[in-house]
Amino acid sequence: MDHDKTGCQAPPEGPILCINNCGFFGSAATMNMCSKCHKDMMLKQEQAQLAASSIGNIMNGSSSSSENEPVVAANVDIPVLPVEPKTITVKYLFGSGSEESGEAKLKDGPKRCSSCNKRVGLTGFNCRCGNLFCAVHRYSDKHDCPFDYRTAARDAIAKANPVVKAEKLDKI
Repeated sequence: MDHDKTGCQAPPEGPILCINNCGFFGSAATMNMCSKCHKDMMLKQEQAQLAASSIGNIMNGSSSSSENEPVVAANVDIPVLPVEPKTITVKYLFGSGSEESGEAKLKDGPKRCSSCNKRVGLTGFNCRCGNLFCAVHRYSDKHDCPFDYRTAARDAIAKANPVVKAEKLDKI
């Protein structure tokens, strides 16, 4: 079959590598560049044209592209006020523990059980004493918890149920 009779073009000798030596194959439609290099080149050309036209507009003092462009003014004095940095402290609360245990939990290392030093990750249990424990040491009797549960429960009941005493005799 002759290519002249069918009207088809002859196949190229082989694939053509990109002229930027990036390792991909190029084509004649993209000026022997791969698609990425061709796209980058086109973007650079567009940016260069925009920069040239904007510099020309600024130098001529006219804006031919649109009327909404900002006007560049010369000799503008902008007062500069000194800014003082402010320090903001954030207190993280972990359960109802003390401040020392809150600072100890801000470590960057992995979370570990306070009793056996086992890594607990997301499965750790926070105790009311402010420490983190594994599944074995999560109960207060297993880790010798210093938190007084009895007093805390009495205070909670006292707050929830206030004592109401009526006077026995009416005052005259």
